[in-house]
Amino acid sequence: MRLTSLDVFRGITVACMILVNMVSIADDKYWPLDHADWNGWTPTDLVFPFFLFIVGVAMTFSLSKYTKDKKPTKAVYLRIFRRGALLFSLGLLLNGFWNYDLSSIRFMGVLQRISLTYLISSLIVLRLSRRNQWILAVGLLVSYWLVMVYVPIPGHGLPDLTQKPEIVQQWNFASFCDRLLIPQKHLYIGSDYLGDPEGIFSTIPAIVSVLIGYFTGQWIQNKKSATSDTSMDLVLCGLSCLVIGSIWDLGFPINKKLWTSSYVLFSSGWALMLLAACYELIEVRLIKRWSKPFEILGMNAIALFVASVLLIKVLVKTNIGTGASSISTYNWINQYLFVSWAGKLNGSLIFGIVTVLLWIAVAVLMYRKNWFIKV
Repeated sequence: MRLTSLDVFRGITVACMILVNMVSIADDKYWPLDHADWNGWTPTDLVFPFFLFIVGVAMTFSLSKYTKDKKPTKAVYLRIFRRGALLFSLGLLLNGFWNYDLSSIRFMGVLQRISLTYLISSLIVLRLSRRNQWILAVGLLVSYWLVMVYVPIPGHGLPDLTQKPEIVQQWNFASFCDRLLIPQKHLYIGSDYLGDPEGIFSTIPAIVSVLIGYFTGQWIQNKKSATSDTSMDLVLCGLSCLVIGSIWDLGFPINKKLWTSSYVLFSSGWALMLLAACYELIEVRLIKRWSKPFEILGMNAIALFVASVLLIKVLVKTNIGTGASSISTYNWINQYLFVSWAGKLNGSLIFGIVTVLLWIAVAVLMYRKNWFIKV
């Protein structure tokens, strides 16, 4: 079974990922296209958890025959581990591009988090009963909250997540664990270490982002036909997650960099509502013409995301001109083709939109050639 609305939602999410990545390089950008400095959220902070949610929904259909009567074979587990390893390797490829200094390459990243959450969630789905899956999901969120808020950091005491970012990013339990698990030279490095936004310890609650997607996909799969009642139920579940996440935010702030439990529920709430909108329009009302470009983009999501990041790195690392007057290719294109007539804010936005349209065109070409790269 293939859920067209899920492909569309995936395509919209990848388009947003490409847009945000391109715009983020510019010095001036509209606030919705930038991450929150610390606690709180912007629309940009919802994009990554949307993708993890989508991974979970897709798992429902790819693993459904192994979660009922037929038990998974060794070949199934091997395929899961192989896919996880490939995603992790692609993440290292992106982090190291293009000099590949293995002595200092950043160990974690976006694809690495997708890899680990997919791998662990798949094992949970295949090995645990539905009841135990729910218990584990709740347990992970509650345990992460208790550890992050109430477990003291050696030498620093209890963390205060409402402190200034430059202080609490460096000294919270997640960053403390990452320092123990990963050598400093392989962590996220700025002028000073301020915590890895895709670190190992904060990957634990991110697993629940995938599991919530899986539970959603299971529920949709059990429906005999597509109706507006299903869409409304998704909306109600989404609103419930938003409310619970917002209440939890009062004691455990919504924070993408720490992937807090409140953030998991809050972002999943938005994901449920946007999936409901796609489901209602496409599966129920059969209004599909608008969605075809996103559906096509979603069919090669990982491949096009990787290619888009590589393009950005090429634009940033190559220069036009020589000596002191040289500027990066990205800045040259942004300044002379967009900012020069649209202004800084609009210029960076238009540059990002043009980039998204470029990759949609590539996706359409791949679709017409019947090229589907499965990762």
